[in-house]
Amino acid sequence: MTETADDLSAPLGQDKPRRKRRLRLPFTVMQLLAVMLGLFLVTFAGFAIFNKDPLGGEPMTRIAIRDPKGADKATEEKPAAGHSEDSKHATKEAPKESASGDQKTVTMIDGSTGARHDVVIGAGDAADKGEAASAPPPVMNGIDSKLLEKSRYGMIPAMSGDLKPFNVYAGEADRAKAAKMPVVAIVIGGLGVGAAKTTDAIMKLPGAVTLAFTPYGSDPGKLAERARAQRHEIFLQIPMEPYDFPDNDPGPQTLLTSLTSDQNIDRLYWHLSRMQGYAGLANFMGARFIATDAAMQPIIREASRRGLGFFDDGSSPRSIASQAAGSFAVPFGRGDIALDAVPTPAEIDRALNKLESTARERGVAIGTASALPVSIERVSAWIKTLNDHGILLVPLTTAMLKSKSS
Repeated sequence: MTETADDLSAPLGQDKPRRKRRLRLPFTVMQLLAVMLGLFLVTFAGFAIFNKDPLGGEPMTRIAIRDPKGADKATEEKPAAGHSEDSKHATKEAPKESASGDQKTVTMIDGSTGARHDVVIGAGDAADKGEAASAPPPVMNGIDSKLLEKSRYGMIPAMSGDLKPFNVYAGEADRAKAAKMPVVAIVIGGLGVGAAKTTDAIMKLPGAVTLAFTPYGSDPGKLAERARAQRHEIFLQIPMEPYDFPDNDPGPQTLLTSLTSDQNIDRLYWHLSRMQGYAGLANFMGARFIATDAAMQPIIREASRRGLGFFDDGSSPRSIASQAAGSFAVPFGRGDIALDAVPTPAEIDRALNKLESTARERGVAIGTASALPVSIERVSAWIKTLNDHGILLVPLTTAMLKSKSS
């Protein structure tokens, strides 16, 4: 009825207005998103079910392995002056290692500058795996064969009757004169890594200066042989565990408090085989190890059995090395002053004057230093003044014997 009325009231000649129809879409936006999500989940589930991935989606890291034949084998220097308890008397670096064939490349990290230097160490990888080194270091010239014993790593020192390496390889000194006047000994450590600095120490310092070699470097025996040819007495530095190990890592085959005594002795033999002709051993870093009686006793006992002395560089105030050495009648010495803890000419001169005063007070004093050019230059200049000052420069072994008798 209403529709008819509308038709009658509409003007003639005009069409009736039509109602607007709403456009109806087959899917709303929400429905479309739901469909897309469903498709994604179905696809993911299918991939997970049918893909044969043994890692099951575990995260992976890809590491590029460099061809060892193209690796840089340059032997660089290892500075010596640090800032922790382990390195008050010599600069220590934290080596990181990588093995390749029969050689080990150690990246020495300077603790003060962060500089990195690669050093190639022969046969270290075999030693780490507990295998005999295929090519043990050759025996150096001028070594008494009666004072050698064969180990699975090469020749290591031994006693022969009354003959001991400590006495046979001690530096020349006028011990009668040394007993009557104040004496000083200078130990330059960290040698063997960095041929240039090692050679400077060998050639620019008088023979009475004792040189301490680390077991690292491409051929430390050659440099040690050259040092002995220049009448330097030499000691072998043994890498030992510091308090912040492994963040601060002395290098391959480090002696550790967590190892058994047999394991540490085996590592010690590897170090002993790296060269010959040394009068004794010295710690390289090792504030934790040298302060641990159970760890140190077997090492000092072995030094005694092989006729070697032991030198504590003085960097750890908790060291028990002196007591252990006394128990086994091992010749012992301890560093008094780190000469280049602050490697500037003025500070080194100040330390040398303090060393001289200590020698006057106690009769004997031992200074330690690194092979930094400034250290070698200042120590060399100071040594030339000692005769006028009534002080005698002696090798470390002479100072150790005088300390024991005084």
